[in-house]
Amino acid sequence: MFYVNTRAFIERNRNKGTEIIVQVRNKKNEEAIELPGGRLEPYESILTGLKREVLEETGLTVTEVEGSEKRIDTVGINSDFEVECLEPYCVYQTIKGPVDSIGMYFICRAEGQLLSVGDETLHIRWEAIEDIYLLMKNDPRKFSDVDRAGLKYYLKHKFGKQFE
Repeated sequence: MFYVNTRAFIERNRNKGTEIIVQVRNKKNEEAIELPGGRLEPYESILTGLKREVLEETGLTVTEVEGSEKRIDTVGINSDFEVECLEPYCVYQTIKGPVDSIGMYFICRAEGQLLSVGDETLHIRWEAIEDIYLLMKNDPRKFSDVDRAGLKYYLKHKFGKQFE
C-alpha cells in the first residue's frame, strides 16, 4: 500500500505567541500527539482533502491555506485527465517503516468550535509553539512517527528552534 496524505499546521496568534492545533490519535494500539490531517481519497483535490480532514478531526473550517493563491489546475483542457499544482509548506516521505507514504504539510488558518472528540482523535487543543518545542526536545516519541519530522522542520525553519 502507498498513501498520499495532507497535514495541517493550523496557526493562531495569542499574547504568548503562535499556537497550533494538536490532537491525540485514537486508534487501536496507537496514541500519539499529531497534527490534523490524513489520507487523500483517490482523485481528491489536495486542498479539498486537507479541508475535509481538518473538519472531520477538529470541527474547524479551514479559511486560509498559505500558498493556495498559487494553485493552478488543468480543469477544462482534457476532461479525462485533470491535474492540480500548488505549493505546500513542506513535504515528507517515509523512508523506512510499516507504511509507505508521502504527504504535504500546509500552514493554515481556521475558524469554528473545536470538537472534544473528532474522527479517531481526542484531546484536540491549541498548544503554544514553545510548549511543542520543549516536548519535542524532551520526549519526541510522544508525537506520531510522521509528524515528528514535520514538526522539527516547522520549528526549525519558521521559529529557528534547533534540535541536536
